[in-house]
Amino acid sequence: MTACLTVVKQVLAFIPNVEGVSLLIAVFSATFGYMSIISSILFVVIECFIWGFNTWVIGYFIYWPLLSIVYCLLSKGKLNTLSATITIVVMTFLFGVITSLVEVGLFSGSYDDFFTRFFIYYGRGIVFYIVHIVSNAIVFALLFDRLRKFAIKLNIKRT
Repeated sequence: MTACLTVVKQVLAFIPNVEGVSLLIAVFSATFGYMSIISSILFVVIECFIWGFNTWVIGYFIYWPLLSIVYCLLSKGKLNTLSATITIVVMTFLFGVITSLVEVGLFSGSYDDFFTRFFIYYGRGIVFYIVHIVSNAIVFALLFDRLRKFAIKLNIKRT
């Protein structure tokens, strides 16, 4: 699972804010359960070796395992394309919020105007966040169920 996450991240790295990691983590989490959390953490560790350490690491260590936990929990109920897509739209929005909070929290220097700085920082990246949200919504709508069915077949053959 970790290798798949790393490969898809590298393959799509040249397209700003279009990624397949969210899709794969959601599929792995919904199919294989809580083992996917370990995979998401290992993915972040490998990313550190590839790209080095910076503030994004904190956001990644918060977001990717959180995404995995959310889809593990959702898989206990009725998880379909619509619910998976709505969830990723919300979670992708939260990714921008989390990473902006980390950046502003680490570099603001003064917490008197923290939220002003946060909204300015978040607002500067709004175009990228919109692209990220829309691309994830499209990818999930088109591929989530197909990949999940494929992963379920793989899991059945493995056992």
